[in-house]
Amino acid sequence: MSDNTQADPAEPLRYAAFTADPAGGNPAGVVLDASALSDERQLALAAELGYSETAFLTEVPDQPRTRTVRYFSPLTEVPFCGHATIAAAVALGERIGPGELLFETKAGPVPVEVARTGSGEFTATLTSVPPYVEEIAPEDVLEALDALGWRAEELDGTLPPMIAYAGARHLVLAAATRARLADLDYDFDALAALMRRLDLVTLQLVWEQDATTFHVRDPFPVGGIVEDPATGAAAAAFGAYLRHLRQLGAARLTLHQGEDLGRPGLLTVELAAEDTRVRVTGRAVRIP
Repeated sequence: MSDNTQADPAEPLRYAAFTADPAGGNPAGVVLDASALSDERQLALAAELGYSETAFLTEVPDQPRTRTVRYFSPLTEVPFCGHATIAAAVALGERIGPGELLFETKAGPVPVEVARTGSGEFTATLTSVPPYVEEIAPEDVLEALDALGWRAEELDGTLPPMIAYAGARHLVLAAATRARLADLDYDFDALAALMRRLDLVTLQLVWEQDATTFHVRDPFPVGGIVEDPATGAAAAAFGAYLRHLRQLGAARLTLHQGEDLGRPGLLTVELAAEDTRVRVTGRAVRIP
C-alpha cells in the first residue's frame, strides 16, 4: 500500500470515482474520521473542497467494517450519494482491506463490497436501499423542460419522464438524440427552484444508445454544482426506473457519464430478478 494510507484520518482525501484516471470520473472528498466534526464544519469542508459531495465517515463501536456516513455538497447535506460512497469504500478498503462494508446512511443501510484485482486496483459495488418509481405531473415536466431549454418533441417517447428513487430522488428525462443530451445550457435558478419543490437531488438526463447502454448527465443546481460528472445514486435510481418501465428481470446496464465535461466515467448497474435493490459498481482512484 502507498504511503498515503498513513494520512491523518480526519484530513479530507480526494478520490475520483467511476474511473481509473484521477482526471476522469467524479471527484469526491472523503473524511475517514469525522467523529470530532460538527455539522457546520462538515458543510464548510465540503464547500472548501468544492466537489459535488464529500463523504464523512464515523466508526461504529465493535463493528470494524461498519461506518456511519453523511454526505455534504457545498450547499447542503444530501441523504445519499453514490460516487462518494464508491470513493469512500475504496479509500477505506485500501486501509483495512477488501471485503464487505456496511455504510449507515440517512437513506438507510447501504452494503458495499470492495474488491482488489491482481494488479492492485480497487473497485466497489454498492447495493441501494429499496427503490421506488413514481409519476410526475405534466406541468412539472413542462417546467423542467422550460428550465432546460428543451422542447417536448426532443424527448424520447419510449422513456417517459418519471421520478425514481434509490436513496435520493431524481427526475428521469430521456433525450431523443445524443446531440440534444450534449447541448446542456440551463437556467440554474429556475431548475433549482423546481428541484427543491419536488425534493429532487439531480435530474437524470439520458440517451439510449442500445437496450443496455446509456449516456447520462446530471444537473445538480440544488447542491451548488452545475453538473455532476458521474452520479451513482442516479444510476441506481435509473436502474429501478428501467426495471419498472420494461419489466426487466436480471440485467446489466452500462452508463457513460462525464464525456461532455471532459471527465469520462463508467458506471455498471446490475438488476437481480430476486431483489428489488440495485447494485452499482465502479472504480475509484486517489487524486494526487
